[in-house]
This record gives sequence, structure tokens and C-alpha cells, in this order.
Amino acid sequence: MDLKNLALILLLALLCYNIQGQDQQRIPQGISVAIKAGNAAEMAKYMNSTVELLLLDKEDFYKKNVAEAILKDFFNTYQTKDFVIRHQGAKNEARYAIGNLKTEKGDFRVYFLLKKVDQELLIHTIRIESEDGN
Repeated sequence: MDLKNLALILLLALLCYNIQGQDQQRIPQGISVAIKAGNAAEMAKYMNSTVELLLLDKEDFYKKNVAEAILKDFFNTYQTKDFVIRHQGAKNEARYAIGNLKTEKGDFRVYFLLKKVDQELLIHTIRIESEDGN
């Protein structure tokens, strides 16, 4: 094997490793799809058994089914139009994402934190706050 082929193989291997590392920092795409669709039941599939929910006037730790019901009410009141993740990252065993949610009644900033539970990434915190600070 000549030096050019070896260099090409090493470059491809490094590129694949880098892409895999970036994928490991990404949050599951199903979460974004669920938020964009305003589907609380689908979001609940990614929730831990207890979730810290900070949503407009509500701020507490809720059981998964209660958090799902609160999100369902929110999505019924604020019909979603679009959701885009603006930033995401990872630190140790946790992942986070910050996005913008557009609804028929206004825009919101969405933040969620996921942590590994039995090798599965689950939502531990969801924060939805109005873009205008109210």
C-alpha cells in the first residue's frame, strides 16, 4: 500500500470518527418532531419518570403522566407552527438543546436537558418561556 492510499484511509477514518462523535452529542430527533407537531404523548416517550417542568406559570417536578397532561394543555392552547433547535451540546452523560417554538399565539424559547438512565437518554428538564420575557 502506498503512502497516498494510507493517508486517504486515515483521513476517512478520522472523518467517520468525528461524525460519530457529533451524533453522540445530538438529542434524539423524535423530541424535535414531537415539539414541532405539538404532540405531548410523543414527547412523553422521551421523559424520565419525574420531570422538572418550567412552563409559563407552572414550575415544579411532575410525574411523567402529569407533565404530559400539562404539555398537552399548552399545545392545545398554543397551536404549534414550527420548532427549530438553535443550539445543542453535551457534557459528561447529559445532553441539552435550546430551540425556538413558533405558535399561533406567540414565540417561545424551549430548553430541555436529557440524562442517561439505564443507557437511555431521557428528558429530565423542560423549560418553555415566552420570547418576549412574559
